[in-house]
Amino acid sequence: MNKQEFLECLRKGLSGLPQEDIEERLTFYSEMIDDRMEEGITEEDAVSRIGSVDTIVSQIKADIPLAKLVRGKRTLKKHVRTWEIVLLVLGSPIWLSLLIAALAVILSLYVSLWAVVISLWAVFVSLIGCAFGGVVAGIIIACSGNALSGIAMLAAGIVCGGLSIFMFYGCKAATKGILLLTKKIAVWIKNCFIKKEEA
Repeated sequence: MNKQEFLECLRKGLSGLPQEDIEERLTFYSEMIDDRMEEGITEEDAVSRIGSVDTIVSQIKADIPLAKLVRGKRTLKKHVRTWEIVLLVLGSPIWLSLLIAALAVILSLYVSLWAVVISLWAVFVSLIGCAFGGVVAGIIIACSGNALSGIAMLAAGIVCGGLSIFMFYGCKAATKGILLLTKKIAVWIKNCFIKKEEA
């Protein structure tokens, strides 16, 4: 793929974004290809080292703030017919209540996922507290003359410490998963505002 084909594919992939963003990205990648060609790389190699157009397009869409996309869509002038307005107003008791219910269900599911993650972190903190308390109590009990009970308490503290290590990695993975889900939801919402131009 040469430079012109790459830039044309990139322009098609970015259609629906604000025009100034498209031009800015095209200029950036055009200059990047030119810089690599000045280093002695062929045009095809310079283009292939940049990466695939689909990956670049998805990264660009993820980087553009949602507020900017909404602002760009709001400034578009579209003629709305009178009958469309009448249908929207008459149907609002139905579609508005369904929309609110759907958003409430989605939000409650998302909050529930975060509640599970917070609960896991709370268990992790509790295990650390039990480990610390078990070790300290075991030493105190053993020093006071009750060696067997002290050793048992010390062992329980060490077991809690070991469990807290495993719990940390589980909590970390759960948090990363929720953050990844959040990012994917944000990209999906952005894609709803980005409409492909009709050919």
